[in-house]
Amino acid sequence: MSDKKIRCAIYTRKSTEEGLEQEFNSLQAQREACESYIKSQKHEHWQLLSAEYDDGGYSGGNMERPALKRLLTDVQNGLIDIIVVYKIDRLTRSLMDFSKIVEVLDKHNASFVSITQHFNTTTSMGRLTLNMLLSFAQFEREVTGERIRDKISASKKKGMWMGGKPPLGYYRKDKKIFPDAEKSALVRSIFDKYTELKSTTLLKEWLNKQGYAISVGNLTCILRNKAYIGLVGHKGTWYQGEHQGIIPIELFEQVQNVMADNRINRQHYDPKKSLLSGKLYDDKGNAMSPSWSTGCSGKTYRYYVSQAIIRKEPSKLGKIGKVSLPQLENFIDSCFEQFLREKPKIYPYIQHFEVSKQKKLLKLLS
Repeated sequence: MSDKKIRCAIYTRKSTEEGLEQEFNSLQAQREACESYIKSQKHEHWQLLSAEYDDGGYSGGNMERPALKRLLTDVQNGLIDIIVVYKIDRLTRSLMDFSKIVEVLDKHNASFVSITQHFNTTTSMGRLTLNMLLSFAQFEREVTGERIRDKISASKKKGMWMGGKPPLGYYRKDKKIFPDAEKSALVRSIFDKYTELKSTTLLKEWLNKQGYAISVGNLTCILRNKAYIGLVGHKGTWYQGEHQGIIPIELFEQVQNVMADNRINRQHYDPKKSLLSGKLYDDKGNAMSPSWSTGCSGKTYRYYVSQAIIRKEPSKLGKIGKVSLPQLENFIDSCFEQFLREKPKIYPYIQHFEVSKQKKLLKLLS
């Protein structure tokens, strides 16, 4: 037998949900057991490395663990011959991740040992048994996940608030949400003002003047959130909640009708059909894109707006950031119509046409 030292690294892991009081769940208990096993293999020239690889508070469901990353890096650098763990699920609970780890070990002539299961990845039987164990571990993890999801679903169907950041206008206490007097008044004013302005862009501008910075996207989410009428949502279905609504159902439905009308109006307008789409630039070279907004009366205003405004880069904005789309297109139409009336100007553009086509075109323009 060779007298070459077998360099052993101990890896320990403890999930956040695992209590320190449970047997062999603490990092120290795992380490002590692994150290004893390595000492028992002294006749095989096993030697414990001083570097410690401990992941406290990390799940075994993925490989995003700092100590595990250091461990695999040291394997790749040829510093480790055997990884020693108390139990296989300390290293990983994912069959896919395990296969990745074994691939790294094989590539760098390293192996893996679980001291309570007596498996070594250098043998084919050890690989087979480990894969079977990991399959059951992953199955158990997936079943646990399904139970948690079922519990959340059942709780939401009962109207319970299942965590997460409360909507604007509410505060959380004792795992429930309650209306906040000041912020709920702001939410009501948002709904009321939207029915008047009928535009989230104008609503945002109005709120800015009141000292509130809320984006158009967030305003849209607020206006569509059925939690404000006392409901709890789960996967597209809404249930009567335990919490108190802060918006009357009539007002909420009125807002939804206005938003639906705005969506229909936008569907009827296709910016790609704009005459100058992709051809118009401001005096600083910024492309100008077709856009529109809805006024208080419900009328749609169409215009070209500089990309400097869209990207919120005022330093790059030219002298003209926005122009009326109908007025500009009417001006272009008028100029083009005048140009077509002057036949000598047209000849250079149609001289490569066949004579018959030239005559036909000129006749149409006369």
